[in-house]
Amino acid sequence: MELIGADGVPRCSWGNSAPDYATYHDEEWGVPLRGESALFERVTLESFQSGLSWLVILRKRENFRKAFAGFDPELVARFTDADISRLLADASIVRNRAKIEAAITNARATVQLDQPLDELLWSFAPDPGSHRRPASMAEMPAVTPESKAMAKALKKRGFTFVGPTTCYAMMQATGMVDDHIQGCFRATP
Repeated sequence: MELIGADGVPRCSWGNSAPDYATYHDEEWGVPLRGESALFERVTLESFQSGLSWLVILRKRENFRKAFAGFDPELVARFTDADISRLLADASIVRNRAKIEAAITNARATVQLDQPLDELLWSFAPDPGSHRRPASMAEMPAVTPESKAMAKALKKRGFTFVGPTTCYAMMQATGMVDDHIQGCFRATP
């Protein structure tokens, strides 16, 4: 896929594949994100994305926010079997029982943490000076030692659906790593 989009903007090639992707790439992907609810949302959405296109999740994100109480971990942690039934009947989100239950489990794990979720997650961000910018999408890793360590630490604390690939995708999306490829207008020198 081309680095230059139809709009003439050089970006990571996936950002040129759909207008929704271009907006997400240009405004959000790789921007440092902090805050418990914001990062709980990203962990949850990356878990829901597993096996699906991110575009599906991106287009349903507002519906997910409504269905999951704005991703407030305290509220989601109190979800009951009735909430699970409600979510399984909600065609505006991805209706996958295992992923819905994982979101609730992860909310409960979040409220039980002995440190803020964003502090825990950001503790796995590699030193920016040690990260090599990919020259192409083919050079972009799916898993790193940091994402493996993050997944292991989250699982130890009771999180589910948070494997190393999911963790690395979340790290990229939230700016813990800058994987904008060389030549992308968002790539920082």
